[in-house]
Amino acid sequence: MSESDPKSVQDMTAVVQTLLQQMQDKFQTMSDQIIGRIDEMSNRIDDLEKNISDLMTQAGVEEIEGESKGTEVQGSA
Repeated sequence: MSESDPKSVQDMTAVVQTLLQQMQDKFQTMSDQIIGRIDEMSNRIDDLEKNISDLMTQAGVEEIEGESKGTEVQGSA
């Protein structure tokens, strides 16, 4: 039995190493997917911010905001 012990230990080590490598590969794939989705979300948020800024400029909201801030300061004084 002592002769089969090293072989079974080697087999077990190989199985564990294979399992750990598979897990590492899956985690790496998941990590890459998450990073890709975060990058995509970042691009969408940037586009959304630009579109909102453009709409605010078209609507003249920036000028109104400046005027209302001045009014608030005068009204509270």
